[in-house]
Amino acid sequence: MTSEGSAAGRAPPGFTGGRLDRADRLRNDPDALAAALSDRGARVLVLGPGYEPQVTEKGRLAWTSLAAPDPGEDPTTDPAADLVLLGLEGDHPRFARITNEPGGSPFRSPRLLGALGEMPPGEAATYAQARAVLDWHARHRFCANCGAPSAVVRAGWVRRCTSCAAEHFPRTDPVVIMIAEHGGRALLGRQASWPPGRFSALAGFVEPGESVEEAVAREIHEEAGVRVEDVRYVASQPWPFPSQLMIACVATAVDDALTLDKTEIEEAIWVDRAAVRAVLAGGEGPFLAPPPYAIAHTLLNRWVEEA
Repeated sequence: MTSEGSAAGRAPPGFTGGRLDRADRLRNDPDALAAALSDRGARVLVLGPGYEPQVTEKGRLAWTSLAAPDPGEDPTTDPAADLVLLGLEGDHPRFARITNEPGGSPFRSPRLLGALGEMPPGEAATYAQARAVLDWHARHRFCANCGAPSAVVRAGWVRRCTSCAAEHFPRTDPVVIMIAEHGGRALLGRQASWPPGRFSALAGFVEPGESVEEAVAREIHEEAGVRVEDVRYVASQPWPFPSQLMIACVATAVDDALTLDKTEIEEAIWVDRAAVRAVLAGGEGPFLAPPPYAIAHTLLNRWVEEA
């Protein structure tokens, strides 16, 4: 199995390929951050309810100018208190505004799904970055150590407790997403909540004290009753619903007998490369493929390429 960057011309996994310079050097530099806030070219990402992106006719993210402070505003208010510095586009800063809108829902509306399908790769990466960190702010307004309110510091990339001074950083939860292969076939499963006919790779959270390889083997066995070996890494992808790092792998199944955990998946099938190749190409087949921006789509493409 080759890694994601080893073959020329491959489409990168969805939500990757970001073009912003994340500018970590500015985050803890008050003077540099002040200069970024006063930059005439500074822009703020336009997001609607549910952190849904507003997009242009060309499918690109919409931005608005960073408004000057209201003359009547308290001059002691930190102008960066509700902003996250996403990075620099060229020489100009790009921000997202913290709204503390209740987050944490993995629900994706048809409008959002349509926008993601049309977005250029770099745009989707910026959106993923913004959505994940804004959702984290909304869900972590209080200190996990003592329960007091926390304040935004370091250009939106840290929250500091106002009582005990504990610092909290945006979290990313590792998730393994994988196919088991046996006799030239890939194991795919589906959840009851998915569209009819949709099958995808199996997936699950990496647990504390567990390696990626161990998580892959455990999840496949728990969900499908299949023992695997020879786990190989393929690619990774940020998944901002709300904030996971999807780690795609392929494993070799010892046998193909299935024993499903129906609380996790309602059905599983073994599919050969010819069928997967046809489905990915838009043809008829035994299942509906995951969307192109999902790393399961990338994973199936890479598996097909092995033949």
